[in-house]
Amino acid sequence: MRSGEKRAKSAAAGSAGARKLLRAYLGHLAHERRLSSHTAASYKRDIGTLIELAGITPLERLQVHEIRRFVAQRHARGLDGRSLARMLSAWRGFFRFLARDHGFGHNPCLGIRAPRSAKKLPQALSPDQAAQLMDITDQDTLARRDQAIFELFYSSGLRLSELTGLKPMDVDFDDATVRVTGKGSKTRIVPVGSHALAALKTWLAERARIARAEETALFVNRSGGRLSPRAVQLRLSHWAARLGLGSRVHPHALRHSFASHLLQSSGDLRAVQDMLGHASISTTQVYTQLDFQHLAKVYDAAHPRAKKRS
Repeated sequence: MRSGEKRAKSAAAGSAGARKLLRAYLGHLAHERRLSSHTAASYKRDIGTLIELAGITPLERLQVHEIRRFVAQRHARGLDGRSLARMLSAWRGFFRFLARDHGFGHNPCLGIRAPRSAKKLPQALSPDQAAQLMDITDQDTLARRDQAIFELFYSSGLRLSELTGLKPMDVDFDDATVRVTGKGSKTRIVPVGSHALAALKTWLAERARIARAEETALFVNRSGGRLSPRAVQLRLSHWAARLGLGSRVHPHALRHSFASHLLQSSGDLRAVQDMLGHASISTTQVYTQLDFQHLAKVYDAAHPRAKKRS
């Protein structure tokens, strides 16, 4: 038998054995860990990639340097850091299972970290675009509700879950503040601007007519029940398209716009952190990059030495 045929036969046998181990692991995930079929399919895909990359090398002989090479190969093919981290997690779990139930002596994935993904800057509207979105002139109940929602988003930088969790009593018109329950059930007090307060007063009058007697949510749907986060997303897409901004404006864009515009005006990173409810200031620092991008665009457009020669 030729050496090439031997290698092919060896590879086929090794792959069959690895696939058998993978089936055993998927059974473990389904019956012992009771993971969903969707999660199990993700594990199957990621470990299938490992088996493919290993080729003729038996899984029990894989070494750390080979796993590093596999990660580098996938990264070179365009897989981002987050996807690689998920893949490595699946591989580590697989080898833990093989050590526990199949006598494998080591886990070659331990200590290997995925490369960091490039940090994506959040989408933010310009001040003019934000003002355009607030220019809702319709006078029906849902339009007044939506205007109050958008004004409050932009005025106070709330998360979507925080906004849909508000109650009427959380708004203090005398102090011009709103009490927000954020991540980890932490409560913070955030200022509310005059435009948002006016829109909220108008909405509360409408809410009194349609809200169910037992409903405690500040924002309700046409049936009087709590407004869902998904409904807010759909209404924002509707108004953004109707007002000429495009349909891809997400509620988080208003939170990002609040933060970046406030930082551009004040430069007070710590205050923006407190209002956003960020546990770490490093999370807020992404808005300094947004601010720099804004300044860079102004410079490129206005400074005579920034313009390219024709």
